[in-house]
Amino acid sequence: MQKVLIDCDPGHDDAIAILYAATHLDLVGISTVYGNQTVEKTTANALSLATLFGLDVPVAQGCAAPLAGRLRHGGDIHGKTGIDGAELPAPDRGTTGMHAVDFIIEMASKHRGELVLCPTGPMTNVGMALRKEPRLAEWLKGISLMGGTTQIGNTTPVAEFNIWCDPEAADLLFRSGVPLWMAGLNVTRQAGIGPADIDRLAGSGPVGDTFAGLFAFFLDSLRQVHGLATASLHDPCALLPFIRPDLVTYREVPVEIALAQGPTRGMTVCDFRTLTPKALENIQGMARPNCRVAVGIDGPAVVAHIVSAITGWSGRKLPQPGPA
Repeated sequence: MQKVLIDCDPGHDDAIAILYAATHLDLVGISTVYGNQTVEKTTANALSLATLFGLDVPVAQGCAAPLAGRLRHGGDIHGKTGIDGAELPAPDRGTTGMHAVDFIIEMASKHRGELVLCPTGPMTNVGMALRKEPRLAEWLKGISLMGGTTQIGNTTPVAEFNIWCDPEAADLLFRSGVPLWMAGLNVTRQAGIGPADIDRLAGSGPVGDTFAGLFAFFLDSLRQVHGLATASLHDPCALLPFIRPDLVTYREVPVEIALAQGPTRGMTVCDFRTLTPKALENIQGMARPNCRVAVGIDGPAVVAHIVSAITGWSGRKLPQPGPA
């Protein structure tokens, strides 16, 4: 069973990514970063989710701000707690006390050649870890991220939120030489929870009821801000290569992160050209491919598989939500 460490900023879609990984993979740890809210709030959410799911998984708190630029968070979409829409139980455990950067390095060293790191928030922890321990690039089996896009952005016309929050950290990741998988908005928005799915979750048990409330809030936010008709299951799509690789299609291409200030900052520049090796004076040649970029997805099948994971988990004996 594939070992994974999720580096996240819970976050509605991060919540389902944690449960989806725990259902189908060997989830060895959770690290947290600012993003959908402050790192203090995303860490509290991660601990509450681990309690709700009954997971015996270490949680490490990480970076509170990007490598460069000012801190921004996704409260416009995810609410004041970062995961509005349902009451979560009070955490029954604390963090490891180790910083997430050191935790990532330690877990990669412990599981050399076996661990896939799945960042589903800003890439700051991952970038810092690669900078602090250069051998990390050799220890990891791969990095599968939710971030970027081959089409339009959600934070700027061309930039997706996770990359835009810390382009410098994302650049370190894409230049690391680690085998990469990228699930961007171009595919993740095709896997969305709709009202019928929410109705199916409601009444299916404590976890299903919780997710029904979370997705109802998330769907309403995305409808108001982006005009979407479903709540996008962004983050669990980063896990598909190791759970249902038949449901997503990738192309191996060069990807660069736009770092300059201005309208393209945070853009994932994916080179899908089909050039021959012939040298030409006025046409820039292609760089070496560094990432498997998702270009197609069976959205309805992904949603069905994820909803089944939630309803299947709901039969377990779980703690009841605490006071708001």
